[in-house]
Amino acid sequence: MRQRLLFALGHQPATTSQLAAQLDAKKGNVAHHLKVLREAALVHITETRQVRGGTEQYYQRTARQMVVAEPQAAGTAAMLAAVAQELDHSPVDTHLTLRHLRLSPAKARELGETLAQLVDEAEEDADDQPVHGVLVALYQQALPTSTTSSA
Repeated sequence: MRQRLLFALGHQPATTSQLAAQLDAKKGNVAHHLKVLREAALVHITETRQVRGGTEQYYQRTARQMVVAEPQAAGTAAMLAAVAQELDHSPVDTHLTLRHLRLSPAKARELGETLAQLVDEAEEDADDQPVHGVLVALYQQALPTSTTSSA
């Protein structure tokens, strides 16, 4: 849920109610996870408004991009599921490619640095333009485990 909230808040500020409707989740659940994300300084309140005797708070992600320093299976699965959901709802054709390359450690490091630089230096257009997601992953494939069977 926290991954999904972070993705949703990358587009524009939103209230708990708006996020609950967008993510098809209960407001109490969304509010709890927003509190955890706020305590971790991953989201912040950008605006408050008085509405029908209450206060409406708009949340936004604090970082322009999310970098997962030490990915673990559960977190990676959640992030990829959130990306899959965004791809599924995209109003235009998307680009998704997986390619395996044989690279020396030095070339893999160089490719990783180049990809990170491309993403970091990408210039954004005006706020009225559509938001596009960019997911970059470079990883070394695990060696296949040998299986011996006695047939």
